[in-house]
Amino acid sequence: MSKEDNATAAGGMRIFVFKSETNQQLHAFAGDLSGFRLPPQFKPWRATGAIAPDHKFPYNLSREAIESAIREHGYQLWRVKKRADDK
Repeated sequence: MSKEDNATAAGGMRIFVFKSETNQQLHAFAGDLSGFRLPPQFKPWRATGAIAPDHKFPYNLSREAIESAIREHGYQLWRVKKRADDK
């Protein structure tokens, strides 16, 4: 059994976090460090971190929904909303 299989069996996968260099508010989660399946129209993508199988996601995002999207599409996009004082 691979490390990835062990992580999934233990309750989650290791998720890599990316930020689009063309759209500063756009971020993505992916199942691989290379971000191979991230949408090319928002390239380049920069890896900004990783979330271990036993750690929570930022902004109370659902791990189950994100892992499902990664299994189905290879990634999950998300945006950081502008704060009211960032006009």
